[in-house]
Amino acid sequence: MINGYRTRFAAFLTMVILCFTIPAAAVYSSFQKQHHIREQISLHLRNANENLNEKDLRAISRAVYEASKKHGIDYRLVLALMKVESNFRHDAVSEMGARGLLQVKPSLAKFMARDMGIEWKGNHTLDDPGNNIRIGIRFLSELVHRFYCVTTALRAYNMGPERTSELPPEKMTSPRGFPGLVLREYDRNIVILPDP
Repeated sequence: MINGYRTRFAAFLTMVILCFTIPAAAVYSSFQKQHHIREQISLHLRNANENLNEKDLRAISRAVYEASKKHGIDYRLVLALMKVESNFRHDAVSEMGARGLLQVKPSLAKFMARDMGIEWKGNHTLDDPGNNIRIGIRFLSELVHRFYCVTTALRAYNMGPERTSELPPEKMTSPRGFPGLVLREYDRNIVILPDP
């Protein structure tokens, strides 16, 4: 009888140990993957823009990784968009007034920032890389959900969703022009950066 209790107790103890070690191992593995991806993003940014200091590299890589994951957008696509839009310059300002790494227009960002809980302090809010990235990725995510097509979403990101909606379907989904530039850069990123 005592051996039966010992056997059951040993089985119970084994189950308890497994319940606590397997999830811990999975969490640690997930943490390692996240850390590795963020390090690769930082390295990619450093190679593309030597003027970024270590603090900015970490902040940008963290914002890209977290916002991409939150909104279901491949971080490698975000980096491709960033390359084409600003060449990784967080102080870039276009002729149309779009600002920062992802070239977000202040008129759009003002409303999105309020909805996202980001304090709007005027156009310079977009000069903060974290704000710029969070707003830009959220906008791209909304466009992907609206148009059901990454190519069309990229076109809308560049020329605006209303103007894109007015295009004939074959032009809307064509990879020519801006979407093609981003998608070619994305293809390069897929080869050199780890899967999300």
